[in-house]
Amino acid sequence: MDSHKPFLDVSNNRVWFNIPGPGVWQRKKQILKAVDDVSFQLREAETLGVVGESGCGKSTLVRGILGLETITEGSVKLNGEELTTLDKNTLRLKRRDMQIIFQDPLASLDPRMTVSEIISEPLQVFQPSLSKEDRKQKVQQIMQRVGLLPNQINRYPHEFSGGQAQRIGIARALILKPKLLVCDEPVSALDVSIQAQIINLLMDLQQEMGLSMIFIAHDLSVVKHISHRVMVMYMGKVVEMASRDELFRHPRHPYTKALMESIPIPDPAIERAKRGAPLTGDLPSPMDPPSGCNFRTRCPKAEDICAAETPEWNEKNPDHWVACHFPVI
Repeated sequence: MDSHKPFLDVSNNRVWFNIPGPGVWQRKKQILKAVDDVSFQLREAETLGVVGESGCGKSTLVRGILGLETITEGSVKLNGEELTTLDKNTLRLKRRDMQIIFQDPLASLDPRMTVSEIISEPLQVFQPSLSKEDRKQKVQQIMQRVGLLPNQINRYPHEFSGGQAQRIGIARALILKPKLLVCDEPVSALDVSIQAQIINLLMDLQQEMGLSMIFIAHDLSVVKHISHRVMVMYMGKVVEMASRDELFRHPRHPYTKALMESIPIPDPAIERAKRGAPLTGDLPSPMDPPSGCNFRTRCPKAEDICAAETPEWNEKNPDHWVACHFPVI
């Protein structure tokens, strides 16, 4: 495949929800724009990091791509095939190529099922003709690859630590050898030392299997380690996108810069000398977003034009895009 041809092409995606208004008799529905006109492309074997505060629409975006949420408007093409127009049965078959790893490893595993049953479930759904022995062999192979022991195959999720449970989730997601893997904050519930192990495992598996990955996280240091490109979201919109090195070297959007300055520094003296929390003010309600630029109510550079006009995408450097009236120079 041409390395420049997009493997996943997301165009003008919107995921809006109708929310009942206050009152009992005449509830006027309000619209929550969880994802509002988001576009990006993902290449084969590339990792796109998606960052932003809680509630910015990261998880809703990927759930819409996977068909777990209904897309209000927009296009999703996987390897050139439009997914939003597929019927339920065809989309269900396509899901073997698109798998997800969830944030809470234990909550994503059925406590009544053994490790063998959990990992083999996708095989039973998508490859029902496999014999019991063939399924067991595939389960054992993927368990070994993700760092699980053979004698753990008949244990239950509550017998595992968070890191081990996440390895089970990874094995379940990868046993079908998908082409797209969505990682929805897969290490945020884990200790720092375990986070590093899981991240390194995902990177090794990506290289071996040629996976395209979307990696969602709050921790920018994790995103910097695993991603090839980074997309920054704020209140359902993309405000900046660039290669990992370019974004961390020269963040252009004030919101991205504030997120960078919020990264903890391991040196106590340097950390104490920082000028305090760079990101001030409360996140506006998504039910009543600010006019113009959504970030203007928290932005130190905001002027009248920021309230009057929504900023357009501008390419400041090759493949470095930002939506801001007054980008960081």
